[in-house]
Amino acid sequence: MPDFGVSMHPVDLAILAAYFVFVLTLGVMLGRKHEDAGDYFLAGRKMVWPFIGLSLFASNISSTTLIGLAGDAYATGISVFNYEWMAAVVLVFFAIFLLPFVLKSGVFTMPEFLERRFDARARLYFSGLTIFLNIVVDTAGSLFAGALVVKMVFPALPVWQIIAILALVAGIYTMMGGLAAVMYTDAIQAGLLLIGAVVISIVAFDKIGSWEAVTAAVSADKLSLIRPLDDTSLPWLGLATGVPLIGFYFWCTNQFMVQRVLSAKSVQHGQLGSLFAGALKLPVLFIMVLPGTFAILLYPDLERADLVYPTLMFDLLPTGLLGLVIAGFIAALMSQIDSTLNSASTLVTMDFIRRARPEATGQELMKTGRWLTFIFMILSVLWAPQIENFGSLFKYLQKILSYSIPPVVVLFLVGTFWRRANATGAFWTILVGTIAGVGLFIANEVVGATSLHFLYAAPILCALCTVILIVASLMSPAPGTDKLDGLTWTTDVYRAETVALKGTPWYANYRVLSVILLTVTALLVISFA
Repeated sequence: MPDFGVSMHPVDLAILAAYFVFVLTLGVMLGRKHEDAGDYFLAGRKMVWPFIGLSLFASNISSTTLIGLAGDAYATGISVFNYEWMAAVVLVFFAIFLLPFVLKSGVFTMPEFLERRFDARARLYFSGLTIFLNIVVDTAGSLFAGALVVKMVFPALPVWQIIAILALVAGIYTMMGGLAAVMYTDAIQAGLLLIGAVVISIVAFDKIGSWEAVTAAVSADKLSLIRPLDDTSLPWLGLATGVPLIGFYFWCTNQFMVQRVLSAKSVQHGQLGSLFAGALKLPVLFIMVLPGTFAILLYPDLERADLVYPTLMFDLLPTGLLGLVIAGFIAALMSQIDSTLNSASTLVTMDFIRRARPEATGQELMKTGRWLTFIFMILSVLWAPQIENFGSLFKYLQKILSYSIPPVVVLFLVGTFWRRANATGAFWTILVGTIAGVGLFIANEVVGATSLHFLYAAPILCALCTVILIVASLMSPAPGTDKLDGLTWTTDVYRAETVALKGTPWYANYRVLSVILLTVTALLVISFA
């Protein structure tokens, strides 16, 4: 394994310093233009589809995902890419069935939308859950992943100090600039990230020599997306049942992702931005997953899989280019930190504080959001060092979601298509589903009483929650039209949209683009099945 305990070249350090100065300056400049909560939390609802798509991609392909994808490919194979291509399928579903209702409702948060469909109990539960996951899973995970890289440059620095510095930089420009700063920097960060990933992939492949050298040295099962039922990493049944549910939560209901779509200037821009993000996920196989496979040949004795991508960066890239790629990597880190901090402050401000203080002005809410961003930054710093105890970073993320998100996923899915679902059913779904999720997590992951794969936990819990929602709803009065109109999907909605899309050129028709995206996705999966 290469020795990284050396100082970086001054050129590389200058590039990193210039990047930090740039994002901080941008945050301050944009912060001066905000007048109220709408500007701060949703960028004035003026965003167009390229920025939405790039921001969705950059926020998802953060340092946690980047390290996690390469690390899992190194340890278990390219099947980890199934989480990526599934995003394209889920985003198509989102664009067709849920996104139009969410945007037309004019809500600030996804929990607020859930309240309109059910009641305040559903909103407060979902908001609290999302805040918890934003801090414990998303922000803390990104900080820990970034610390792994920075420690290679500055090995004498303790992990907690590195985490604190990274959080401080991301927190400052997010506090000042709000969602606009987040999304504009995301667009730049996505470009840096893609450049860095492409360069590393090309250099690593060139060092190996040929694809034949890869197939000769790496077992066939590690180069296959579809894994047998007894696979310990990602069995095909878990791919078919668990991965789509986790993906639906992440892309369609998670505030820190959907907040980008809520900023869209129109439904069309929201739909096209979502599909653009789905398309950007497909090249991830070649520029982020396969480099982890190449590392099997280059570094067969790494002590920790999470070190694969940092090792590739520091060992393969020359001076100057290394600084640019590390800037891209830290850009990815910043992208998820700024997203989750802004999301968490939005949730608390709009779902809790505005309810408690309805007389608060938009400017007061904006100031509150900035202070909350600072508080959540501190909490993330305190938790992030604990992630080292969970093994694989990527599996840490997926495991937590598998046990925690089923009640919310069922409320959105069933609530969108079944008009009889009501607030009473939602309450019992939340109560019983949460208890069951905590109990199963303790039994399976803590005590070890069962050997259930974590990807089966999500569909089992979702099935339980669906039964509870149906039974409890049927045993109580049907919801009023105020809980249904404009909030549930029907064939009438589809027919009205068909009329509205007449005359739209194919390249602007999201239905045509959805078919193209699904076709390309299917061909890619089949090629590596």
